[in-house]
Formats: sequence, C-alpha cells, structure tokens
Amino acid sequence: MPSDNQRLALLPVGRTRRRDRPSLLLTGGSGVLGRALIDELAPDFDLLCLRRKTPLRDPRVRELQGDLVAPRLGLSPLAWHELALEVDVVLHCAAETDWRTPPQDITRTNLRGADNMLDLAARADAPLYLVSTAFVADTPTEEDRRRFPGAAAYLDSKARAEQMTREAGVPGAIVRPSVVMGQHGLTEAIGSMVLGQTPVLPGAPEARIDMVPRDYVSRAIGDLVRGGVADGEYWLTAGKEAIGLREFADVCADVAVRHGLPRPQRPRLVPVDAVHRLLLPMLEGTSLPASLRRRLEYYAELLLVFQRELPFDTSLGEPDCGTRLTRTDIRAALVRNAECWTGDRAGLLSRSRSAATAPMEVAS
Repeated sequence: MPSDNQRLALLPVGRTRRRDRPSLLLTGGSGVLGRALIDELAPDFDLLCLRRKTPLRDPRVRELQGDLVAPRLGLSPLAWHELALEVDVVLHCAAETDWRTPPQDITRTNLRGADNMLDLAARADAPLYLVSTAFVADTPTEEDRRRFPGAAAYLDSKARAEQMTREAGVPGAIVRPSVVMGQHGLTEAIGSMVLGQTPVLPGAPEARIDMVPRDYVSRAIGDLVRGGVADGEYWLTAGKEAIGLREFADVCADVAVRHGLPRPQRPRLVPVDAVHRLLLPMLEGTSLPASLRRRLEYYAELLLVFQRELPFDTSLGEPDCGTRLTRTDIRAALVRNAECWTGDRAGLLSRSRSAATAPMEVAS
C-alpha cells in the first residue's frame, strides 16, 4: 500500500523550546497494553492520546479526537501543523487485532495508521516507537492464508508496517511483544480451559506459548522511550522461559479446582502437521455441534499463529529494555489472569458447578 504522505524532514516553522515535561502522543491508549503504557509513562510525559469515539476518561491524559487512517488523522491543516509543533515523541500502539475483521480492513488500518504516525513523527522531528508483534517471525503459508485470512492479514500488515518504518528514516525503535497477557484471545482461551470446554488443541507436546505480562512490556517500552533509544528492534518475549501447552492447560485446571469446578481433562494435543490434514477437514463436516466447531476453528487459528516449538530471542533485561522474565513470573501472571477471569464470572461458575453436581437420570 503506497504512502499518501510526502515526508517532511525539516522541523516545522514555529517550533518553540522544549518544555520541562516532553509531550508524547500515544495511539491505542484504550487497549490492554495502552492502559498499561499510560500508567508507565504518565509520571514522565505530558500524554496526548488519540481516540476516535470512546473517551478514555483518564485525568492523566489529554485526548485528541481523530481518525487513525484518515489523512492528517482527520484534522484540519492548522490543527495538524499545531500537533507537529507540540509532539516530542510518538508511540504507535494502535492496530486492528480482531481477526474476524475483513482482511482488507485489517491491512488498511495497520498500514495507513503506521504511515500517518511516521508522517507526524517526521514533521515533528520526533522519534517514533512502533509496537509490532514478535509473530512477524512466523510467515503464514499459503494454506494458512486460505484457512485463516484474518490472522494472515494481521501478520502480513505488521511485517509491512515494520518495513515502512525502517525505510522512513525516522529515529526510534520497533518493539515486538509476543502475547500480552490480558488480551482478548488469551483470556478467552483461559476461560475455555477453566470450564473444560477445550477437548483438543492443535499443537505438539513440546510447543510453547510465548506470553508476557503487560507490565513487563510497558516497562520495557517506557525504558526505551525514557532512554532516548533512537534505533533498533527489540523482542519483548519470554524466550526460553515460555511455557508449554501442557503446562498452560495444567495451570488453568488448577484454577478450576480452586473454584470448586471438576478438574478439566487435559486437552488432547493434535500435532501441527495434522491440523490441516485431519482436524480442520473434520470441522467442516456436520458431525460436531456448530458451537464446538467454531471454538475449535478459533483455537486452531490462534494457536497456529501463536505457538512455537523453538523459543524466540528476547531483549528483555538488556540496557534500556526492562527486566528479563522467569518461568515463575510467567506462571504467576497466568494464574492472575485466570483468577481475574473467574472473578468476573461468578454466575457462570455457579451454573457450571451446579451442572457438574446435578444427579444424572438413568433410564430403567
């Protein structure tokens, strides 16, 4: 997708002296990671958050209503110029992450958004920090693109946004978190595991799910921004500490038992190379309930993208890049996420306990 913007490399006329607290423009402030970034950066920056419709209602930030993909963010030429005069740092966290969105809309949002932020950073003479994803390391196959067009469009658009950033010549850095704990897809998977609604999972026994607590990600990004890091690509991942699928399932099962539910059976793992050959063709038949087919299709998409047999590299713990994770940290964060899910669904858990203990009628 070609850029609609002509990069302006010179400082705009009218730039005043730097303030005591630099001004940082954040996109995606309403998301799971965005909220953590506000907590992390508010003590050191005047935060300006771009939002389209839903107000953030956070007294620590000023809100700029605009459209991420519109030319000049939907601002007037004067407002666009004044924004460039004000901004000292751009942190682009917003992206279309819902894989049920039409692929062309995912591509448009993620590329136009990155292009507009690069243009603003160039006009403001400000560094840009692009939040990408560690899973750009996994190139979708043609079969993946056919089966899972939303996930493929997401990964492809993130890789292309990175390339745009490298070619733009704007100072800053690319950060690549893996699965940030608290994101919707992971939370939904945790819930299904706790309730015992996941009889099978696509993945080999040795496959890992690289997950990172959001506070570790926000701290690493905050360190990079505060440190004035002006180039480089940083992997915000668990690396060799990433837990396996079986361990993930066991942690969720332990939480279920603590809340009075029957211990879920450990899901049967279907090797990745058998997913397309056996599991997905089975889902296209009529032998399974529609709700179960949809759930398995969702997890097939989620896990075929997010699981790995080999660990990522990690930059956590390097200078100006947060703290390295331990396996204990990851398990503790996973437990917190599972407990948070159960705490918000007391009624659902009560019904599940009742169904598990109800006497079964036996025909005589």
